[in-house]
Amino acid sequence: MKYLSWFLLLIFIILANSCHKPQPEEQFQTTPYELTIPPFFPTETNIPQDNPLTVEGIKLGRYLFYDNRLRGYLGKDKDSMMCCASCHLQKNAFVCGIDHPKYIDGKTFGITGIPTTHNIMPLFNLVFNNNGYLWNGMVSTDNLNPEYQNLEDIVRMAILAQDEIYTSEERCVQTIASIDIYPPMFKAAFGTEEVTMDRISKAIAQFLRTLISANSRFDKYIRGELQLTDDELQGFVLFTTENGADCFHCHGSEGNLLMTTNLFYNNGLDSVFNNSFDRYFVTQQSKDIGAYRAPSLRNIALTAPYMHDRRYKTLEEVIDFYSDSVKSTPYTHPLMHHAHQHGVKLTDKEKRQLKAFLESLTDEDFIKNPNFAKPTDLP
Repeated sequence: MKYLSWFLLLIFIILANSCHKPQPEEQFQTTPYELTIPPFFPTETNIPQDNPLTVEGIKLGRYLFYDNRLRGYLGKDKDSMMCCASCHLQKNAFVCGIDHPKYIDGKTFGITGIPTTHNIMPLFNLVFNNNGYLWNGMVSTDNLNPEYQNLEDIVRMAILAQDEIYTSEERCVQTIASIDIYPPMFKAAFGTEEVTMDRISKAIAQFLRTLISANSRFDKYIRGELQLTDDELQGFVLFTTENGADCFHCHGSEGNLLMTTNLFYNNGLDSVFNNSFDRYFVTQQSKDIGAYRAPSLRNIALTAPYMHDRRYKTLEEVIDFYSDSVKSTPYTHPLMHHAHQHGVKLTDKEKRQLKAFLESLTDEDFIKNPNFAKPTDLP
């Protein structure tokens, strides 16, 4: 009887412990996003190891990109609200554009009224850029300052900068955390409901890396899906020949169709330089005085005004400059082969043909893609 009592006690202890055995924690898991690389595009992408693309992260980033409460205000005063999409409009290939109701001639300024240093650069095909971001390439993995290395840093800079969204990390984070839809989205993307500036920047950067433009008329021509017009074809010939418009050295890239090398050139725009945030500002090398990034010519018909300082409002003005007004200085890039005669000297017919080709680079699908638009349920 004594042994039976001990046996029953042992069974009771085992059963009691099994009832209180801690349950395994739910495993956090995201859904990898499969980036589709278009034909004739580079295969090397710029995606940091600590911020891989996920379906959940991209969704969160898209909401934050379009949410005017990103600045840290909840809507009582609309003049105090701002987000990335306030200036980066999808219909203009994610630049402000010449027709923005708030910004005259595309001359953008932040919430405080302070103008931005340079013209806005479009937000597409950023995932293929491994040569540094912004007009001068300051944000680059080559930058020894860990705060200026990638798209995540540009997002943070835009949120905090006086000439852009201009708020504090604390205000931005606290406001986003207070909005009901966001804590669950942060948990889905990052494992917990915690909202931080690091996570906000990572999510928006993920969304930006999905903005790929690769379906213009020219792309369809290259893929054999349609034929360009005679003017478009002749413009393409001018674009790709040194004795023509000679554009391809800076706005082409061997083996791919980004329509830029993502490198930096002094294009003969000026003969006097103040070195204001040009490439020289970054490298301190005299060869980079007055040099700026060659922007992609994709969607160029949508992204006026042009040049780093917004000086040209139309494609005609830009073409006229390269035809007849290039300045030859000690800093003009050697690839500006016709600088000694102030330009490539195009005829009126050639100018028309070159413009027709440039307009064939407009990607209507990109500017209407619902996956890149403001979420319909976002107030």
